[in-house]
Amino acid sequence: MSKGQDSKKNVKKKPLLTAKEKKAAKAAKKNSSSSLAH
Repeated sequence: MSKGQDSKKNVKKKPLLTAKEKKAAKAAKKNSSSSLAH
């Protein structure tokens, strides 16, 4: 559990990771929409 929280903290600390996360979030949103439609 703490590992997940650590990951979130790292993402907030590293702006570079945020950029990657943004892309991942977009892909996740697309997947989520597909899942919902399914």
